[in-house]
Amino acid sequence: MGVQVPPFAPTSSTVTTESDAMSQQKPAENQPEQPTLKVTTTEAYRDGYANSVQVRMSVWDFFLVFGTMSQESPEQVQVSNFQGIYLSPQQAKALWNVLGHNLAQYEQTFGNLALEPQFPPPEGPVH
Repeated sequence: MGVQVPPFAPTSSTVTTESDAMSQQKPAENQPEQPTLKVTTTEAYRDGYANSVQVRMSVWDFFLVFGTMSQESPEQVQVSNFQGIYLSPQQAKALWNVLGHNLAQYEQTFGNLALEPQFPPPEGPVH
């Protein structure tokens, strides 16, 4: 369940407009034409849902550990990790850029995301 973002890949999954299409028809004189990106999946490919991501880093790479988190009692939270992905620092930065751009589009469409839990104000007097 890794994310592979080659340096020449588009940075988002946006729809191309007519003005974008016209500007993409002719590459700038000093920029070479970009190769076609062919994406395939292997037999080992799988989808999964994660509501927990842990990030570790070293001088050589970033390690993203995906899992699911659940709380069955007030005293304990259970995290079940199911996938670890190593990324080079360059790929980690490319992923950060793609996620930032797509999160901005998401918030523009659906409203701001809050990381802190939002509780309704208490009803009645608060002592």
